[in-house]
Formats: sequence, structure tokens, C-alpha cells
Amino acid sequence: MKETYTADGFTLARWTSADGPELAAAVAGSLEHLGAWLIWAAGGYSADDAEEFLRRTAKHWESGEAHDFAIRVGDAVAGGIGVMAREGGVEIGYWLSRDFTGRGLMTRAAALLTAEAFRLGAGYVEIKHDELNVRSGAVPERLGFVKVREEQAEKPLAPACGGTDHVWRKEKP
Repeated sequence: MKETYTADGFTLARWTSADGPELAAAVAGSLEHLGAWLIWAAGGYSADDAEEFLRRTAKHWESGEAHDFAIRVGDAVAGGIGVMAREGGVEIGYWLSRDFTGRGLMTRAAALLTAEAFRLGAGYVEIKHDELNVRSGAVPERLGFVKVREEQAEKPLAPACGGTDHVWRKEKP
């Protein structure tokens, strides 16, 4: 994957170690919103948490295991999106800070990375979300993914989660 993509009012940029303060601020400013659905944000999010994530994402990028991007609108970190290698395809995961929801931003970012994954040879793209996280599930639905299964979510669960993940898939055209 490339390290930067620019499209339709946003940029996806590979996270770097210098992004720690912006990442911590973006998550900390949306803890109630994010912590309801994402266990890593359920108990708070510190500068140390951001640094650990950035170390891990650099390692995963180099190994090809995952490619994580900051979603930027202008100079602001609006959220994050990542592409994780799976056998024969990839899985996309994402989050947005509260101030950037409801604008179609995540749908556009996921569409861009779905197209890029197919261009790079992935046979499919999957997106998973908790059964109760309707807004997250609207993204793959808008993009023409098909819900292919339900599976038990990994524990521990974030407070608002129901415990069942919906798995959506799009096959390479």
C-alpha cells in the first residue's frame, strides 16, 4: 500500500511516531463516543496508549500484517482506518472522532481502501462490527458489501457491545 492517499476532502496518511499527540487528543476528545464500541478506548486513552499503538502499527506495516492510516481533514486527525491481511483477502477496521461523524467520511475512506485492496490483488474485503453498532454497519451496506455471517465477538467487550459481530464481505469484481 502507498503511505498516503488523498481524495474527496480527506487524506489517509500512514501513522508516524510524530502523530502521538494528535492521536491521543483525537481519541481523548471522543472517549464517550469511541469507548462505547472499542475496548481500547473504554477505559481512557493516554499519550502512552497512543505511543504503544504507533509502535505496533509501525511493526505491522513493515511485516505487511496491517496498514493503518490517520484520516485527516485539513490539519485535523478525524479518525483512523486500517487494512489487515487475511488469508486471500483483507479486513478493514475504522473509527471516527465524534466531530467528524455523519459526513460520509468513513464511507469514502473505506471505499478508497477497498478499491486499493482489490487493485493490489486481494480476493475479498471484509468489515466487521458489533451487532448493535448500526452506524458502523451502515458503511459496508452503503458500499455494496453483503452480510455473510455472524460470529461471537472477542472478549473483553466494550460497554455498548452486544457480543455478536456482523461480518460483511465484498468479493473482488
